[in-house]
Amino acid sequence: MKPETKFWHKVRDSMPEISFTRLENMSAQGTPDLLCYNKKHTFFTCELKVTKTNLVRFSPHQISFHVRHPHNTFILVSSDMYKDEKLYEGSRIQELAACGLRLEPLRSGLDLIYNYFKRL
Repeated sequence: MKPETKFWHKVRDSMPEISFTRLENMSAQGTPDLLCYNKKHTFFTCELKVTKTNLVRFSPHQISFHVRHPHNTFILVSSDMYKDEKLYEGSRIQELAACGLRLEPLRSGLDLIYNYFKRL
């Protein structure tokens, strides 16, 4: 199983009150991995990234998507270098691409991220 698939299963299993739809869309490049919906009737998207370093790599299409859709879009990163997962707002994708995981996250750790998503 690919690292991103394992990460997806971990995210899904740790957030039972969030409805996730995995988007596998080759025709609309840059579309985030997940369409999400919480119990407060809020839709949001989440791009999943797995990295072994501080660097987080994005395609130009992914950057474009988040620049054009700055609200209720998120990037969730798992790295071998850190214990906790890190959540970033999609509007900060260019900073995240430039600074990597040195950029201060919105939330760290799946429990805090889950609570954040539930309150959107």
